Amino acid sequence: MYLEHFGLAEPPFGITPDTGFTYVSAAHREALATLLLALDAGEGFVKVTGEVGTGKTLLARTLLDALHGRIGPACVTAYVPNPRLTSRELLRVLASELELKHNRRAATRDLYEIVADALLEHAAGGRRVVLVIDEAQALPPDTLEGLRLLSNLETGKRKLLQVALFGQCELDGVLGHPACRSLASRVAFASRLRPLDRADFAGYLHHRLRVAGWRGPPMFSGPAVWLLRWASGGVPRRANILAHKALMLAYGEGGWRIGMRHATSAVLDSRHLLRPRLAAAASGVAT
Repeated sequence: MYLEHFGLAEPPFGITPDTGFTYVSAAHREALATLLLALDAGEGFVKVTGEVGTGKTLLARTLLDALHGRIGPACVTAYVPNPRLTSRELLRVLASELELKHNRRAATRDLYEIVADALLEHAAGGRRVVLVIDEAQALPPDTLEGLRLLSNLETGKRKLLQVALFGQCELDGVLGHPACRSLASRVAFASRLRPLDRADFAGYLHHRLRVAGWRGPPMFSGPAVWLLRWASGGVPRRANILAHKALMLAYGEGGWRIGMRHATSAVLDSRHLLRPRLAAAASGVAT
């Protein structure tokens, strides 16, 4: 691996979400501020959508960290990373996340009452409960309706359960289903994660390298940064794959500076990641 060659403590461009590498771009800063504002206001549902690889999972984990840091013990959180669940299964997961004693074979109605009683207890103790659901576009309509019923629980001043939905752009279509119309009308705040712009893209690459241990001057040349952003569309996950390949190429040559040639080779080796129009253009670069 190239870690020792570049003096790095860990790989800088992994594709697994890691809050240690969190780079707060303008788009993420705006989305996080919207989420915290909405949750502070006591809204029942908030929503964040974005293209695959734009950092929704990382933002969800950043939100959880922010809630614990800002509110501490006064905030109880539950995180559901895979919501392809029935309404009963979601209640079971929520009960487990809230550390509630329950029978795994309990009926849906019984689970609902267990969770509702716990939410009332937290509210009486001055604690808010926030449920964060990732990949929310996979939620079946019946499960979304179950969420809506839970969101009906409230005191005279606020909701007992707040829900933050993170999903791909298809989530808008799911919420547009007639069966989900009532829930969709309760989404008071929504944010769309945009790809990284030019300034943020260069900052993103440099930030990840610095977190990984790089202490030298900027590793990527201006033209290389431009090409990687063009090829990735500014989507962080694609950028990580391309940047990793460019580093491997420089390492193979014994150098440390990433130039246009390394970036071009990385892009040509990754045409399957690109949108058809970009893949065709990349093929033209090779000829």
